[in-house]
Amino acid sequence: MPYSAKSELPENVRSVLPSHAQDIYKEAFNSAWDQYSDPADRRENAGREETAHKVAWAAVKKAYRKGDDKWHKKS
Repeated sequence: MPYSAKSELPENVRSVLPSHAQDIYKEAFNSAWDQYSDPADRRENAGREETAHKVAWAAVKKAYRKGDDKWHKKS
């Protein structure tokens, strides 16, 4: 279930992340979706979608931080 556009991202992602962070999320999710297709490559019997969402959030957190209930680009 890779995302072809930001408008397809889950509402909880679209409503909180700035546009650029949504781009990061989408690309990381899609990459992880492909990379972790084999269950043996995932941790703790996690599902493919769950793993891809975790990877996507981790990618966002490398470039953005949450403060004042908003996500801000790191300097």
